[in-house]
Amino acid sequence: MKTELKYRTFDELLNEVRTDFVMFDTENMIEPAQMIKVAQRVNYDLGLRINGTKETVLEICNRKVKLPDDFYVANFAYLCIRHEIRYREMSGRHTENVILDRTGPDCSRCGGVAVDQCSCTGTYVNECQNGERIAVQVVEKRKYETRVYDTTHRFNFAADRGRRDALDVREPTGYIQNGFLYTNIEQGNLFLSYQGALEDENGNLLVLDHPMINEYYEYAIKQRLLENLFINGEDVGQRMQLVEQRLRGARNNALTIVNTPDFAEMYQLWWTNRKAQYGKYYNMFKSYDFYYPFII
Repeated sequence: MKTELKYRTFDELLNEVRTDFVMFDTENMIEPAQMIKVAQRVNYDLGLRINGTKETVLEICNRKVKLPDDFYVANFAYLCIRHEIRYREMSGRHTENVILDRTGPDCSRCGGVAVDQCSCTGTYVNECQNGERIAVQVVEKRKYETRVYDTTHRFNFAADRGRRDALDVREPTGYIQNGFLYTNIEQGNLFLSYQGALEDENGNLLVLDHPMINEYYEYAIKQRLLENLFINGEDVGQRMQLVEQRLRGARNNALTIVNTPDFAEMYQLWWTNRKAQYGKYYNMFKSYDFYYPFII
């Protein structure tokens, strides 16, 4: 089972701290502009796993394409050569019954259900088992249709960013600059898997909402607040020592929870190792069956 990440805004986090420091809040000693950088530092400390993986299909035109607004870090990309519309939903008022044929590749997410009839949403990579060959396909579900892209090339990101001469003319390559992806491809479709930025549609900072990880955010903000008060001459030395002690424990618990893989990740690792061992120790002998049919 894949764990679904939940988020809340920075204002909601700061309100939790205000309820614990009522006296400081009534005297207007809590400045949000000074605490927002603490939440950003905690997000960076927890790592990219909390950002959430997102997938989309971009249309390259004139060797460039605009990246999504919530783009943060690119994971990988595939160049989609062509696409085929597998299924188009009916629109309007219809009362007729339509029997759909089970055509097309199977969805690796649903386990044996055709991609044009599965309940999966969004854009994702599907590994289609076609006989003995495993084909990588991209499934993009739009409002009234499902597009299945055939992918034959892995897209590479240039090591030297912002340089056109760093693009490899032999392979699909590109570099990221100023919110755009510049490629050596004139036009085409590109499947992009990336880590989204921790911001909502209004640009507000988001933090991870978890019962055990929330303490790390709250104690980090409390520690910075008491530190500022101590520097300004307030007698908060004992309170700051208590908060710093609790902060170390909350940080260790938060990092342990974030870095622990869930069941879906462990299953994917097991399946990857299984395919690797199959190709290394079993599939290598299948070619000998043609020459030695008597070997069992």
